[in-house]
Amino acid sequence: MAASAVTLLGLEKKSLREQALSALRTAITSGKLAPGRHLVESELSEMLQISRGTLREALRQLEQEGLLSAGPRGRLSVRNLDAKEIRDIYAVRAALESLAARTLCELPDRAHVIESLHEAIDAMDAALEGSLEDRVESDMEFHRSLCQLTGNETLLHSWNSLEGSIRMSIMFAGLEKGVSNMSVERHRDIVTAIETGDASLARKTIREHLDAAADNLVA
Repeated sequence: MAASAVTLLGLEKKSLREQALSALRTAITSGKLAPGRHLVESELSEMLQISRGTLREALRQLEQEGLLSAGPRGRLSVRNLDAKEIRDIYAVRAALESLAARTLCELPDRAHVIESLHEAIDAMDAALEGSLEDRVESDMEFHRSLCQLTGNETLLHSWNSLEGSIRMSIMFAGLEKGVSNMSVERHRDIVTAIETGDASLARKTIREHLDAAADNLVA
C-alpha cells in the first residue's frame, strides 16, 4: 500500500488508539482507502507509528461500525457496499429518523427545536457556495441534529453508528450524485412537517426523503 494512499503520519502519543481510529475512518469514508482494499497490519502500524495491538483495537472498532469486513482467515478489507446494503442502511436510517420526527412532534414546546433545525437549514444553504464536501457535512449535521434534539441518547448513538456506512454509500455513488440528495427545499419540508406537530406527516416526509435518496444512490 503506497504511503500516499492515506495521510496518517505524525500521531501524538496521547490517545493513540482514538487518533488511529479517526485517521483510518477518515481515510475509508473519503475513499483514500478504496472499497475492497486489503489492510496489511505491518504497513498500517508502521505508517501510523503505533503498535500492532493498538492498531488491532482500532480495526476491531471499524469492523463493528461496518466500515471493514472480514474475509478468509479473518483478513480485513475495506467494505464494498452493494445496492442491497445501501437500501438496508437507508431503511434502518429511515426508521431511526422517523422515530426522531415523531418524538419532536410530541414535544409540548417545539420552538427551540424548530429554531435549531432552521439554523441547520441555513448552514446547508450557505454550503451551496462551498465544496461538495461542505455540502455533505452540512447535510449530515442536519440529520444528526434531528436525532440529537430528541434528547434520546440511544437513538443518537444508533444513528452515529450508521454514520460511516452513510458516508460510504455516498462515496459508492459518487459525491456529485450524493449531493443531489441534499436539496435545501426537501430538507425544509421535513422541518415544516415537524413544525405542524403532525407525527404521521413528519414520519411520511422523512421516509419519502430517505427512500428517494436510496433510490438515487443505487440508480
